[in-house]
Amino acid sequence: MSEQSGGAEPHNPVTAVPEAPVSDAIDAPSTQASNRRLAGPRAEKPVALALQGGGAHGAFTWGVLDALIEDGRLAFEAVTGASAGAMNAVVLVDGWIKGGPDGARAGLERFWREVSLDGDLGPAQRHVVSGLFSLWKGNPVAEFWAKMLSPSPYVSNPLNINPLRKALAEQVDFERLREAETAGLFVSATNVWTGKLAVFERERLTVDHLMASACLPTVFQAVEIDGVPYWDGGYLGNPPLYPLHRGAETRDILLVQINPVERRETPRTESEIRDRLNEITFNANLMRELRAIDFLDSLIEEGTLGQGAYRRVLVHRIDGTDALEDYNAASKLDARWTVFKRLRDKGRAAAQAWLAENYERVGRDCTVDLQFAYQ
Repeated sequence: MSEQSGGAEPHNPVTAVPEAPVSDAIDAPSTQASNRRLAGPRAEKPVALALQGGGAHGAFTWGVLDALIEDGRLAFEAVTGASAGAMNAVVLVDGWIKGGPDGARAGLERFWREVSLDGDLGPAQRHVVSGLFSLWKGNPVAEFWAKMLSPSPYVSNPLNINPLRKALAEQVDFERLREAETAGLFVSATNVWTGKLAVFERERLTVDHLMASACLPTVFQAVEIDGVPYWDGGYLGNPPLYPLHRGAETRDILLVQINPVERRETPRTESEIRDRLNEITFNANLMRELRAIDFLDSLIEEGTLGQGAYRRVLVHRIDGTDALEDYNAASKLDARWTVFKRLRDKGRAAAQAWLAENYERVGRDCTVDLQFAYQ
């Protein structure tokens, strides 16, 4: 067990990805993977889910998941996520364990309702939620928090208030989640000391790992796990894809992307520049992984890697860029329940449109032109 690009760390055994299988095939089957899917009665095709983080825009991902579960034709063999994507992933799996597809849908709705500004939060918690979600896009609240939280959350937030911890701890049964024979679950965080990506497996997850994955260092104090500090996983893996090659049998990866890759405008104000830098930073490692997949796929097609030893990774994407474009406006980006519901509905519509256009190609083709999208 190790962090990406690092050796074993005996002092930090929870920082882990699955051990590589004996076979060196890019998506060699993992043990009992086919028996650990989240599958409803109508499920026909397995996929692995990759869920980006993006503050309040994670409610768009909630809508995507809600529509995919409602449709019922896809089974989820593994889920990887960062920040808000990791929270969606954990709530999805926990809800499914409790009550199947309906339990997963209900769990996701309950979580987003709870962390909304209209939910059961005290005044201090509401301010933190508002600041956390607003920092993902420039608006007056974000500007206020950027100033208030400078230079350090250790000074401005000495009690380290984080209402997300309360919501997750009360809703998710982490002990049952760790012990369940169910889909693979991978949560990313950034090791502050080494600057390396950490990926935590379901079998070791606690609420601390979720807090680490969503720890924006301008808002919260670093989350310590076994004495090692962690920040938001989106900096180095938003989300990480490589655990899916080892932790899932399916070669189909369905990415839910909510951070835009392209913006055909030049940022000019301080907040616009900062926002664009954040988007670029939080997409950088995902783009590297997708470029690597495209490169390996080309070698497989050419026969360079040898016939039969490797299989292509089939990448699919539900992209929230167009649906979320209007949410750059300051008046529309907040953590109110009404806004979350609108984002959910946009996510549902995007998932339904994707299913109508691409479902038949799942298991057969890559439905994203990786060269065009990420080169």
